[in-house]
Amino acid sequence: MQYERYVGRMSPVWQILEVKAAEHMRRHPSDWFDADPGRAERLSGHVAGLAVDYSKQRLNDDVIDALLALAEERGVLNQRDAMFAGEHINGSEDRAVLHVALRNRSNRPIMFDGEDVMPEVSAVLAHMEEFVTAVHSGEWRGYAGDPITDVVNIGVGGSDLGTRMVCRTLGSYADRGIRAHFVSNIAPSDLASKLVTLDPRTTLFVVSSKSFSTQETLANARSAREWFLESAPDEAAIAKHFVAVSTNTEKVREFGIDPKNMFPIWDWVGGRYSLWSAIGLPIALNLGMDRFYRLLDGAHALDEQFRTTSGRDNLPLILGLIDVWNADFLGSDSLAVFPYGTRLGFLPAHLQQVMMESNGKRVRVDGHPVDSHTSAVLWGGLGTNGQHAFYQLLHQGTRLIPSDFICAIRTHSPIGNQQRQLLSNFIAQSRALMVGRSLEDIEQQMRSEGADEETVRSIAPHRVCPGGQPSTTILFPQMTPEAVGALLALYEHRVFVAGAVWQIDSFDQWGVELGKQMANEVEPHIGESGSEAPFDGSTRWLLDQIGQHWSSDQDGRQ
Repeated sequence: MQYERYVGRMSPVWQILEVKAAEHMRRHPSDWFDADPGRAERLSGHVAGLAVDYSKQRLNDDVIDALLALAEERGVLNQRDAMFAGEHINGSEDRAVLHVALRNRSNRPIMFDGEDVMPEVSAVLAHMEEFVTAVHSGEWRGYAGDPITDVVNIGVGGSDLGTRMVCRTLGSYADRGIRAHFVSNIAPSDLASKLVTLDPRTTLFVVSSKSFSTQETLANARSAREWFLESAPDEAAIAKHFVAVSTNTEKVREFGIDPKNMFPIWDWVGGRYSLWSAIGLPIALNLGMDRFYRLLDGAHALDEQFRTTSGRDNLPLILGLIDVWNADFLGSDSLAVFPYGTRLGFLPAHLQQVMMESNGKRVRVDGHPVDSHTSAVLWGGLGTNGQHAFYQLLHQGTRLIPSDFICAIRTHSPIGNQQRQLLSNFIAQSRALMVGRSLEDIEQQMRSEGADEETVRSIAPHRVCPGGQPSTTILFPQMTPEAVGALLALYEHRVFVAGAVWQIDSFDQWGVELGKQMANEVEPHIGESGSEAPFDGSTRWLLDQIGQHWSSDQDGRQ
């Protein structure tokens, strides 16, 4: 697809936003609430069961209007429509981007190169449901006749992060008697630590690789296969304990997996958007196919809001524009994501891939360099833990760091009044980051506590929290599959919007390939001491260090 004609930083809208940014950085956000009692009502909204409050961001109605004009100038909603229409908006790979079709619960036609993809999507979902039902009912059993109790997902990147995150987040729903485990790191301890707890007679492996040639995934899959065959009577037993999510039928068959137990995935599904596809099979096995459908329902509800609305009613659009505002006009270079609730702890890791792999780009779709910053560095962690660790940087550091606060209102695991305390901290921290505490307030407090003037003078400056840190708050009634689906889709579309403004290709990931290629070049030289390989001096020195310790044991064991 050809994007709208590029309009650079010298456009009138961009210049207006630069002027407004300078003005807004001089004002304290808490002043806006004092002057505008209706601010929170106006700068908030509801979508697909999520309540979103962006009133603590460093902006006002004029900025939002200008950002919407920027979106119009860059053709953002035209690009949205092109995505839903199946156009090849991933230009560098000449692919459509249709993860929205995977969760299209309305089953309305979605076209790709002149054909409706929904019959294929429905067929794969039906195949998944049939398989999951067989496992849960005990119809599918291991080679010794035992029911399956554990499923191990072997993947990496998008074939691991999203699926792992959903299973952890929705752990309260894991009542189908199937435990989920995840192996992604090529480091031997990742797989070994899982296998030592498992029984090969009751373990099912899901090998997730579109090409069935991903280095890390195949290395782990082969090692799992060897471990399994140490107990299995023969290689025919592999068919009862290994299934694949792939498109490469021949390699799947060579591995020993029956192609009938291969679940296809399409080129128009990017890895970081693939949990909605058969890559999500471990989710369905762990939680139940009914709950996997509910996850899709929540994402679809969000998709429809994004697809059919515009302006301030379109919350993914607004949040994506705010990301552009913070990065390009306010000078922020990171975004912190703080989930409150233990089960959401893996969310930042998944969102790192969604945001930074999508929008960590330096050229536009036309091949010319961007003339602004692109993706923020996304980081974060569990809220209450962070309050006793890295929140210090946000409260008293020198950087402007926008934050997202995310929490369910009700818990699946009530204990005493702990949920009340959690919600109190959740609200208080975003308020504290905005309001801060001035030197005058601290001096007055210290004097009221009986401190002498010398102590006040020397200590008070250390206790100042300037405030002014922008944040967005996302609430939902409970951690249900629908809420999680909507939350993840919200971030996906938000990332799309920002990429569309920057006019970059948010759906390729050529930077990921470089390290893989170099790893293949380096691997033959691992174990060499005094290597003369044609690498830089640092690489040769590191190879030499490895070679000195490797020579006595070619497997690298201690």
